[in-house]
Amino acid sequence: MTRSTTKRPVKEVSVPQEQGPKRRRSATTLPQQLDGDACKEAISFLVHSPDEASVFQRMKMTFQHRQDLVHDPQRTADVLKTFPRFLDVKGLVNQDFLLLFGAETATKLLEKWDTSFKPKVIKEAKQLTPSTDLCHLLKAAEKLAENDDNDWDSDMASVLLLLHLLPPSAGRKRRTKISPRDAADKMVHFHKSCCSIDEHLQERDGKPYILAVGRTQSRIDTFYIAVDKQLIPCQATSSLVPLSHQKEPRASSGLVLGPVPNRFQTYPS
Repeated sequence: MTRSTTKRPVKEVSVPQEQGPKRRRSATTLPQQLDGDACKEAISFLVHSPDEASVFQRMKMTFQHRQDLVHDPQRTADVLKTFPRFLDVKGLVNQDFLLLFGAETATKLLEKWDTSFKPKVIKEAKQLTPSTDLCHLLKAAEKLAENDDNDWDSDMASVLLLLHLLPPSAGRKRRTKISPRDAADKMVHFHKSCCSIDEHLQERDGKPYILAVGRTQSRIDTFYIAVDKQLIPCQATSSLVPLSHQKEPRASSGLVLGPVPNRFQTYPS
């Protein structure tokens, strides 16, 4: 009697995709992309062109090349050297962000913040054990503070409340705990417009953060994304715009922007 044997199918080992900053995303719909010599010519044109409309157009056409730089560990630090117009033309970060995520996704945070996200953040923060910093942020978020120039506006204060709510980071690697106040300073820093920005940049360690420049914390004139001690100007003056661009660490600007720090871990290096 012969026993019939059937081979069991070999299970394919699935390789998990990298998430977070290292995950490569496919852009929604892109305009014509340049490569080879045409791409090199466009990059050379970008460096010297005074016409902002042409700069925006060429930046669109070299978007894929920037993404290749971002996800190449050997070249990711060269993005600002290759595309220095990020440093003097407002709106280029926003354009790349829209190209990568599409208009609907890119604007979702801004559209739902006031009506959905912010009320929930404030509600959850009220359940935490009170502290001086927490109560201060809650008053600013709910606009209960009495015209204190040292307070952030309602949107920024509510975002900083998230640092009190974030859970411990996953993984076995032990990280040094930091307070929500220290985490907040690593994410966003206020700088008086009458003081030297260059001196401030030299004092920082080069890790990415948001620099808010104005006469007071409650009245910010300009937001910058600071990375490698260089400043990328944000087009809008709303405190949510630079924060929404930081929520995706390798956002389409081609810049390696670290994720939001939390109180249970060191700021990403």
